[in-house]
Amino acid sequence: MELIEICRILLLVLLLGCVIGVNLARSLLQSVLVFMAYSSVMCVLWILMESPDLAITEAAVGAGVSGMLFLLTLKKLREIDRKGGEKS
Repeated sequence: MELIEICRILLLVLLLGCVIGVNLARSLLQSVLVFMAYSSVMCVLWILMESPDLAITEAAVGAGVSGMLFLLTLKKLREIDRKGGEKS
């Protein structure tokens, strides 16, 4: 078995770990961070499969834009929770 095959298998196991981790995370922030890690691992896998165009797209959209939008949404939700808690 070649080194590249071992790397692919390890990355696929890590990818499955990220999938399970997103579902088992206790907080939304942990879920977002694991999702961003999933996108980063998927980016590396696309590179290993010799698809640089998909790797760049995955990095930009998956880990970059989507991750930032999720984090901004989380920030807004926490602000809403604080405002709602003050009125009680």
